Amino acid sequence: MLQLLQSLKISLLHTGYAKLDTAWNFDNVISPFTRLCYVTKGSATLYHNNRTYTLKEGHMYLIPSYVYNTYKCENYHEQFYISFFEEIRPGLSIYNLRSFRYEVPLKEGDHLFFERLTQMYPKRRIVNSDPKAYSHKPQELLQFNKDNAQMNTQRYLETHGILTILLSRFIENEPATNAKVSTGRLNDVLVYIAEHLNQSLEVQDLAKKYHMSTDHFSRLFLQQFNMRPLKYIQTKRIERAQLLLWTTNHSLEEIAHKIGMENFSYFSRTFKKITGTTPGKYRKNQAITP
Repeated sequence: MLQLLQSLKISLLHTGYAKLDTAWNFDNVISPFTRLCYVTKGSATLYHNNRTYTLKEGHMYLIPSYVYNTYKCENYHEQFYISFFEEIRPGLSIYNLRSFRYEVPLKEGDHLFFERLTQMYPKRRIVNSDPKAYSHKPQELLQFNKDNAQMNTQRYLETHGILTILLSRFIENEPATNAKVSTGRLNDVLVYIAEHLNQSLEVQDLAKKYHMSTDHFSRLFLQQFNMRPLKYIQTKRIERAQLLLWTTNHSLEEIAHKIGMENFSYFSRTFKKITGTTPGKYRKNQAITP
C-alpha cells in the first residue's frame, strides 16, 4: 500500500481567491477533479457524500473527484480555492485506497500555502464561477504543468509539495470504507482493473486470475468493495471516459475504444445511465468551478 501511495501524482488546474454572493448557487455538479477551498469570510453550504457542510471561516473543505455535490451561498463569503487532478496509477485514485475527512480546521501556516499558490499562478484563477460560462480547457492547463516542470523544476516541486501537504490534512490512516483492501487475494484487484480498462475484463477471467470460482470471486469482491465486479468495471470505465472528455480532444468513438467499449451505442447508453447525460452533452456542458 505504501508503494502505491508513493506514486501519487497531483496536477494543478486552478487556484485563486473568490468573493462570492447569492449567484454561487449550483446543483448537480460532478467533476473529474478534486476541489479544495479555505473560507476566509462569511459562510455558505455544501452538500456531498450524503452530508451537508456549513462552510465557515478558518476551515478547509475537500470535494473528491466524481462526487455529486451542490453548493449555495445565501449571503456572501470569500474563499481561496484550488482544483487539481490526482492519480496513483492510470485510473486509480487515492480515494480508492484511503478514507478522508471532508472538513478540517486550518492548521497554523496552512493559509500561506493557499496564498503562495495564488502568487505563483495568478493566471490560474477562475473568472466566472458559473459552470456554463467557463471557457478554459483542462488539457491546456495540464500541458502548461508539463511545460513548466521542464522549464522550472523548483517551481514544479514546490507546487506538488504544497498540494500534497494540503491533501494530507484530510486523509485518514484507514482503508477507504468502500474498498477495504486486505492482504488477501484481492489485494491488487483495483490496480489490475485500472491498468486494463482498455482491454477485455470479464468477471470469469478475473476470477481465474485470482484462482477462484466466478461466484466466489464475485461474492468476495462485493464483500470487500461493496459493489459487484461488473458494475465496478463499468463505473471505472465511465470515470476514465469523463477524464478523457475533459483532458483530451479525442473523438467520442476514440474514447469508447480507449476504455474498452468497442460498441459505441453501448458506451453511450452506459455513460448516460451512470452520469445522467450523454458523452457529447457532458463534454459540451460540463465546466470547472471554484
